[in-house]
Amino acid sequence: MHISGRTRLIAHLGYPTESFKAPMIYNPWFENQSVDVKVVPMGIKPEDYASLIPALFSLTNIAGALVTMPHKVATCGLVDRMSPTAQIAGACNAIRREADGSLTGDMFDGDGFVRGIQRKGFGTVGARAMVVGSGGVGSAIAASLAAAGVSALTLYDARESTAHALADRLQGHYPQLELTVMDNDPAGHGLVVNASPLGMLPADPLPMDVQRIEPGTFVGEVVMKQTFTPFLQAAMARGCPVQPGTDMLFEMIPAYLDFFHLPVATPDRLRMLAEIHD
Repeated sequence: MHISGRTRLIAHLGYPTESFKAPMIYNPWFENQSVDVKVVPMGIKPEDYASLIPALFSLTNIAGALVTMPHKVATCGLVDRMSPTAQIAGACNAIRREADGSLTGDMFDGDGFVRGIQRKGFGTVGARAMVVGSGGVGSAIAASLAAAGVSALTLYDARESTAHALADRLQGHYPQLELTVMDNDPAGHGLVVNASPLGMLPADPLPMDVQRIEPGTFVGEVVMKQTFTPFLQAAMARGCPVQPGTDMLFEMIPAYLDFFHLPVATPDRLRMLAEIHD
């Protein structure tokens, strides 16, 4: 991997960094396209994040940042403007520095997740969906599912106020959407999503009672620690089609590339070049 004084940087911000996969997807694509840009993982704890952003974006060769847990919500207060999607989600997972030095925030988690399940044949229009986790990624997925035409959303988060705040934002933009808050019973849903951090650690409990998931229900995951998490393995044992977290990542990267004004690839092309295999 060639790095020179002309190399532009995209910071990959989060904590911890051990599970980061984006550099192994973006950088092979940039090399293939002879684009002198590198994605660099940078571990930053929550208490230091707000002070990092102004310093980071004072670098003359910084193009932007990818933002992951636990900083997506905090980023909203650190950029100068946000896309409508980011406003609804209440979170950002991308920051772009404009020519005038100002910062624009956007959110692609939800679009990546929805594009992935649609490409696998799940029909979102009129569906009943449950999303466990109302933080940055869960909010984004819920917002994108609403935009994709689901008729009902059930929201659950360990922090009740966070789930209710997401419901309020959704209701303001989608008044026709049927919303249920603080219920994590998956029965009766056509789509069930774990958008919480549960599954990052070996001792984590499952995000819901998998025995209540009806066979044939589409089950999605955002955790990328392993391709088939214990939650997905349990769902597959019940005869459910699934989408691993890495699928969402590949699906959203074309939108990220466009956001950063870089050459855009298809998800299949990215998979072929990536230095990870899921």
